[in-house]
Amino acid sequence: MVKLAGPLFSLEASGQLGDALVFSKWKGRPYAREKVTPANPRSGGQVGVRSMLKFLSQFWASLDTATQGDWAARAEDMVVSPFNAYVSYNQRRWRNFLYPSQLDPADETGVAPSAPVVTGTAGVRQASLSIADGATPPDWGWAIFRSLTTGFTPTWSNCIAVVDATGGTPVTYIDTPLDADTYYYKVIGFHTTGKGGTTSAEEDVVIT
Repeated sequence: MVKLAGPLFSLEASGQLGDALVFSKWKGRPYAREKVTPANPRSGGQVGVRSMLKFLSQFWASLDTATQGDWAARAEDMVVSPFNAYVSYNQRRWRNFLYPSQLDPADETGVAPSAPVVTGTAGVRQASLSIADGATPPDWGWAIFRSLTTGFTPTWSNCIAVVDATGGTPVTYIDTPLDADTYYYKVIGFHTTGKGGTTSAEEDVVIT
């Protein structure tokens, strides 16, 4: 931080100069600093991790007291909060392409969710995906995967979103913003036990 006297030939200045400098005041003293644009990495792996983190965070508050309490022992061993233990455990599972669990540990019980029926519709720089239950619906979430290559294999690193599957069907997900190209999607459901399901048929959406 550089302190200034009469910045820009004035008594004070604020705002930015091009994409290089930012002028402001700190404790009544004018200063200038380099403009820094925070990084927002959007590599496949980072998007996959963020997608699951967002999903887990949204659901923690809705878990009942008994379910949240199941994470207390792990939290005590890790010297963290039950929420952090729940997120850490499930993110480790996700990195091994295993689905999250509401209970600790995951027992992956139950009949695997059936493949959903996915219908894609192109819009202006966006793809709208309609996800309808198969014969055995998931009782927790849908993981949505995307690729620019047909015949791709879903994995945590090409997951673009994890969404609630409990609000009725079909579930609609809007993928945006997209450049002009052909995008290929697959969806997999999962239960609260960490049991993953069957992969949907591939659905392609052409954005022009």
